[in-house]
Amino acid sequence: MTYNRLFEPGRIGGLELKNRIVMPAMGCSLAESTGEAGARIIAYYAARAKGGAGLIITEITRVDDETGVGTPNQLSVTNTHVIPQLYRLAEAVHAYDTKLFVQLHHPGNQTPSRLIGGKQPVSASNVTCRVIGEEPRALTTEEVEAMVKKFVTGAVIAQKAGVDGVEIHAAHGYLVSQFLSPYTNKREDKYGGSFEGRMRFITEIIMGIKAYCGPKFPISVRMNGSDFLEGGIDEAESIRMAKYLEQLGIACLNVSCGMYDSGATIIEPSYLAEGWKKHLAKGIKEAVRIPVIAVNTIKHPSFAEQLLEEGVSDFVGVARGFLADPDWGAKAQEGKDSLIRKCLGCMECFRILNDGMPLGCTLNPVLGREFEWGDAKLNRNGSGRKMAVIGGGPAGIQAAVVLAKRGFDVTLFEQSDRLGGTVNLATVPPNKGMLGEFVETLQEELKENNVTVKLNTPGTLEAVKAIGAEGVFLTTGGTPVKPDLPGIEKALTAEDVLAGRAEVKGDNVVVIGGGVTGLETAETLSKDHKVTVVEMLDKVGGNLYPSVVMHLAQEIMKAGGAIAKGKALVSVENGAVTVKDMKSGETASIPADTVVLAMGVRSSRPEYDALKAEFGNRLVLAGDSARGGQIFDALHSAYDRAFVYE
Repeated sequence: MTYNRLFEPGRIGGLELKNRIVMPAMGCSLAESTGEAGARIIAYYAARAKGGAGLIITEITRVDDETGVGTPNQLSVTNTHVIPQLYRLAEAVHAYDTKLFVQLHHPGNQTPSRLIGGKQPVSASNVTCRVIGEEPRALTTEEVEAMVKKFVTGAVIAQKAGVDGVEIHAAHGYLVSQFLSPYTNKREDKYGGSFEGRMRFITEIIMGIKAYCGPKFPISVRMNGSDFLEGGIDEAESIRMAKYLEQLGIACLNVSCGMYDSGATIIEPSYLAEGWKKHLAKGIKEAVRIPVIAVNTIKHPSFAEQLLEEGVSDFVGVARGFLADPDWGAKAQEGKDSLIRKCLGCMECFRILNDGMPLGCTLNPVLGREFEWGDAKLNRNGSGRKMAVIGGGPAGIQAAVVLAKRGFDVTLFEQSDRLGGTVNLATVPPNKGMLGEFVETLQEELKENNVTVKLNTPGTLEAVKAIGAEGVFLTTGGTPVKPDLPGIEKALTAEDVLAGRAEVKGDNVVVIGGGVTGLETAETLSKDHKVTVVEMLDKVGGNLYPSVVMHLAQEIMKAGGAIAKGKALVSVENGAVTVKDMKSGETASIPADTVVLAMGVRSSRPEYDALKAEFGNRLVLAGDSARGGQIFDALHSAYDRAFVYE
């Protein structure tokens, strides 16, 4: 497909952009501990510039070292010592004719005290962010005036480093947003009260940047189209703000929405569709004449093109799309949409970041590791050597693709009649259709890299030897765990239920296991049954992002189901299960016409002994065959092992 609007040049202030694709700011925690742009973050952004972004806006970039820390390893513009490395970052991005803005940021009451040395967070007022749960102190008038200077200093440092412009982060409930929104601004001095008072902080920042950087240095403002909170910024107020900001002479507006307290509206999980909030940006675009950038949960280039055609925005913000696939833009321009690994909305990236780790992605094993890994770092020493990959799930396909790129002659064996493994079952629950597209993309990658695929063909020792393989990757996944408990033979497995191989009978269904598979299976069955989820831990969802867990739990309970935490399965009876309280040891009975087990998987290694005897250390285990886990684990283990294979 040809995307005429998406790849049409555009202008922001005096800058000409090669297309309408913007990679907006996302915290990545890839900077050096000094706040400088080191080799890893430079490689990360350079990959997205090469991959087709017309404008990249850096991650949240710190303007205040005392109270303004957003992530452990965050870019900083608080001191001139960062200029040389920031200049190198700009050079790396500019090499691909991509422009670079630095986003000026202070989290305000949305930073935990542990990130700022135990100090009390600061804000416009002493309004506590319910997610962080720590009461901030209100900045004094003098401190606000000093904070204005810190934002201006950050812009000056960015300009001196050769950056093309700056963006003031005035959205998502961070500090500037806390001044703008009546939900968080309860001040009675010149920085509060009236609309003009609430706008004074950002006004002084903008005027200061213009005074020191000159009127032609582009300033973007990231703003909320709605806070989605009672008493906060609504659509009418956002339009009023947009008109006001335009009068101050900024170059563009970058429209988003939500704050920590409004939950999933700020960073959308899979159950919110592409474009669900497009009315927010369109309302603002219709009210101003300066360009509007907008994020709209964009996954597909065709949808981005549609937004531009509808006049929703002048530029499209493709955020997590560039995390899942750094070549999102380049593949779209080349008409290779089917090869784009499209964001699932699984929220794994933010779960990892919130755990204090560098950014990661379920679908992209290279994310955050571009400096060490990636296609450019591959040792292309395959020289046509024959390799066998056994198992056509995500791990097997990932390993096959990496080995093929390295120059091996790869044959993939899959005993069933289709590729994708258990991911095909994961597409069954509601809002999981993107996983189906991911399986299709994996199949296209196999074709693109000339991997020979043998369906309906078990990867036996004889089959592997028949192709003359010098090594084998065993990626046959796992088998569902069925504990040795009384009556367990009466229970079904989630895998059989989702595959349609087992019939779920009766009104009362008990799902044993509250991890991702258990919750999603329970949500699926809730349409026709009353489902109780039993989990032995004190929480459900495992490592799922909190907003995803909350949504799944709400859907189950909304349908009349229940979640029993801290309970272990003891036995399966006729019409009931017996469970034991993990703290008290007391047992109880739960009605159960059908019992479904979702207790994880054990590694499955068919013919392991025979293969090991034949191939020795040239037999490599990956995915669930090595260790049970989620899609993230399968892809990452397969990628890494195929990358380092000798």
